[in-house]
Amino acid sequence: MDIVEPRLLGLDFGDRRIGVAVSDELGLTAQPVLTLIRKNAKQDLKSLGRLLRKFGCSAIVLGNPLYMSGDVSPQATKTHTFAEALHAAFALPVHLWDERLTSAEAHRHLYASGRPGSGHREVVDQVAAVLILQSFLDAHRSQEASYNRE
Repeated sequence: MDIVEPRLLGLDFGDRRIGVAVSDELGLTAQPVLTLIRKNAKQDLKSLGRLLRKFGCSAIVLGNPLYMSGDVSPQATKTHTFAEALHAAFALPVHLWDERLTSAEAHRHLYASGRPGSGHREVVDQVAAVLILQSFLDAHRSQEASYNRE
């Protein structure tokens, strides 16, 4: 019998765009979905609601853009407000996940894949969402493995 994990939606939230990723059915890998061009809060939530239903997601992992010092940045404050709106709209757990250096890492991945810098804009947020969600999945899998060894 196949083990099916609840799927998670990963988000890289920005002022203009939201990168979206989703976990696979086994909860092992994060896959890119799309980059949502933001319109307004109501439309953004409506679009995300469609994706949550389409993929049968049971929780949301939202990148938390802290300063390198760990302090809350102005963008992190906006992200926390967005997290509250997501929770209120969908009644799902919203996990804030440290995303420091994720965008820089996403650009590195894109350059390494041969994509020129001019082609990054349309996919960098998706790649960042994948990195955020994959980091979350890996950390939780590692945590579960350590509990199983005890």
